[in-house]
Amino acid sequence: MITPLRKLQVECPPLFSDKAIIERMWHGSIVPGHRLPQYEDVVLGSLGRLGDHLLLVDGSTAAEFRVLRAGRKICELLGADPRDKSLEELPRDCANPLGEVLPQAVAAGAPVPYRMYRVAAGMVETYEMLAFPMACRWGRTLTGVYIGEVGTRYNLVDTIFRSTDEGIVALATIRDASGAPIDFQVVAFNQGAAELLGVEEKDLQWCRLSELPFGLPPQGIRDQLIASIGSKRSDQFEFAFERDKKPVHLHIGVASVGDLLSLTLTDIGDIKQREASFRLLFDGNPVPMWLYDPSDLRILSVNDAAVGHYGYSRARMQSMTLLDLWPRDELENHREAARSAGDKYQSDRTWRHIKADGTEIEVLIYARRMPFANENVVLVAVVDVTERKQAEARIAYMAHHDALTDLPNRILFHERLNELLARVRRSGESLAVHCLDLDHFKGVNDTLGHPIGDELLKAVAERLRTCVRDSDMVARLGGDEFAIVQFPLGGPHEASTLATSLIEVVSKSCEVGGHEFVVGASIGVALAPGDGDTADALLRNADMALYRAKAEGRGAAHFFEPEMDRRIQARRMLELDLRKAFANGEFELFYQPLVSLRADTVAGFEALLRWRHPERGMIGPAEFIPLAEEIGLIVPLGEWVLRQACTDAMQWPAELKIAVNLSPAQFRSRGVINAVLTALAYSRLPANRLELEITESVLLGETGANLAILHQLREIGVRISMDDFGTGYSSLSYLRSFPFDKIKIDRSFVKELSERPDCVAIIRAVAGLGMSLGIATTAEGIETPEQLERVRAEGCTEVQGYLFSPPRPLSELGEIIGASASKRAAVA
Repeated sequence: MITPLRKLQVECPPLFSDKAIIERMWHGSIVPGHRLPQYEDVVLGSLGRLGDHLLLVDGSTAAEFRVLRAGRKICELLGADPRDKSLEELPRDCANPLGEVLPQAVAAGAPVPYRMYRVAAGMVETYEMLAFPMACRWGRTLTGVYIGEVGTRYNLVDTIFRSTDEGIVALATIRDASGAPIDFQVVAFNQGAAELLGVEEKDLQWCRLSELPFGLPPQGIRDQLIASIGSKRSDQFEFAFERDKKPVHLHIGVASVGDLLSLTLTDIGDIKQREASFRLLFDGNPVPMWLYDPSDLRILSVNDAAVGHYGYSRARMQSMTLLDLWPRDELENHREAARSAGDKYQSDRTWRHIKADGTEIEVLIYARRMPFANENVVLVAVVDVTERKQAEARIAYMAHHDALTDLPNRILFHERLNELLARVRRSGESLAVHCLDLDHFKGVNDTLGHPIGDELLKAVAERLRTCVRDSDMVARLGGDEFAIVQFPLGGPHEASTLATSLIEVVSKSCEVGGHEFVVGASIGVALAPGDGDTADALLRNADMALYRAKAEGRGAAHFFEPEMDRRIQARRMLELDLRKAFANGEFELFYQPLVSLRADTVAGFEALLRWRHPERGMIGPAEFIPLAEEIGLIVPLGEWVLRQACTDAMQWPAELKIAVNLSPAQFRSRGVINAVLTALAYSRLPANRLELEITESVLLGETGANLAILHQLREIGVRISMDDFGTGYSSLSYLRSFPFDKIKIDRSFVKELSERPDCVAIIRAVAGLGMSLGIATTAEGIETPEQLERVRAEGCTEVQGYLFSPPRPLSELGEIIGASASKRAAVA
């Protein structure tokens, strides 16, 4: 005897079944020390009465298995004696289970149970199998397989018929006397059919179709069913009725065998509801939408919004393909997008579509594949962005063009210039940048108003356009400033020719709004790559050349020179230093005495501003005052001068006055009155000791307003002096407009007193005029005794100059004031 490899894990119930009996016999036949029981002990000795249900198989692998013997029941089951046959030669309903259980039993070295099912004559049969390996005296492994039927047989069709949720109905045809079909009778059905039709099962059996609760069969349904009788073809249609006042939608499949019809009923209510919801969203959607067949791009259905938006009739649009909506030059791109679209598609670009009237629109596409009406279709939603794109294009255009003249603006000019400079760097070509300013344009705006000025700018823009080539660009940078980029450039002579042409065409008379104008132009020119290789550098250098052209008299063109840049850089450094100087307290006041010719004593001092630069030393006012006026620093600086001069004057004898110059910029700021009052209050200086000196330029602009300020200053008690008299346009008319306390004769007349008789005559006339009007006269720039005696002889009442003293700091005035006081005391 051979000992088994292992024992079964589960105890078989004793004497419960044939399978259990076999398992007990198998285990009982094992001799200690052996792997398997002997074939003779198991089969011949113990299982004789179960031999009809046994199958004996030789072999250890699927390819080797071969039937040695089969019992009577096995032969009946297989329909033939399977002796000497391999598993592949057996019927598959048995071969497949044997192919599963035999290798498992051989490998386990123990009985292995299995369950087999087979269908015979429409009945499902269930069999228990038990494969048990055994040893043989000839050294081979044999496997016995017990196969016995268990359970109750059941009808397969009936099981399927009753277990499905779908309704299944068998109808018999009812014919009239002539043999024509007139109705149908229910002969069989399942529970699903009764539930779908809403009829109790007892009421449905043998019921006529016309007796069902949804009434007489509609003509269409009867015709469908009659047409199916004897046709030997399958048919299908949909049917709707009400059940418990709720709609029921059924899909009916029909198959016929003679006068018998088999109906399959499927509830499609959810599908119909989804389709209704889809239709509601589709038909009433304000967004143009359509369905199309992805296989041939046919448009299957369109909503009202698509019909209205594209202008086609519904019938026409539903007879089209997508190709009819696409422009010819984009067909391939559209096709590729349609091919590459998956279940969902959202365009990342705009597409062009053609409307019924031939116009093109730009659209965004949203698409999704979906089932509809038993077809795989694509739903498309279209968003027309034509107006938005046009608005974006308009905004982009406006962002790059001047609204008034429609010329390119500074942004577009920079972009174009940078593009051309990149080409210049690659190819070695040249270009020129012209910066153009209109001469005297401010006067047009000030006298005739901005509307006339705007019309003039538009006229100038049109003239500039006529002077340039297609490859050039004219731009308005702002105000009355224009720029031209000239490319390609054959040389500086071509730039000079264009600049001359531009000046000539702008300078021609122009009639705008009934007014005739003659405005000139000044131009600065910079060349690339010599004068700069970036847009900013070229514009900056052309602007410097323009500044030079204006400084030299306007109406001319000037090319950029490196020296200009050096001057500009020096001026920029001076500006930075000037701003820091005010904050750092680097300004000082120097004082020059005013001498009375009647008493030959000091009558007062003129305050003169000096800048003690930490690196450059002392800087005179002629170098920094114009710059201070230009950058807006003159007003706070002037207020400081007033306050400091009045404070210093309070340290002098009461009879000495202090003269302070006022800038035209201080008058324009409208803060002069407050500045004077603040300085007097801060220093407690009597107003009659303060003398304010103004130049004729103060009265050139806004004469009425400035005269009003002078009168207010006079009412405070401050004395007013006109400085540099005789150098302006209409000095005498100013004397009539305002009663000045003093006029100061400009030093240029005193300087040439001995060489030019006309200077003597002017000094004599001014002194005589002052005497007649009761106005004191001061001669500036007295440097020699001869000049002093001449002005004294001509009638001047006061003098000032280096003959008496250069401008000195406050700390050095004591000696001058003391000497004058002594002299005054001696005279008294």
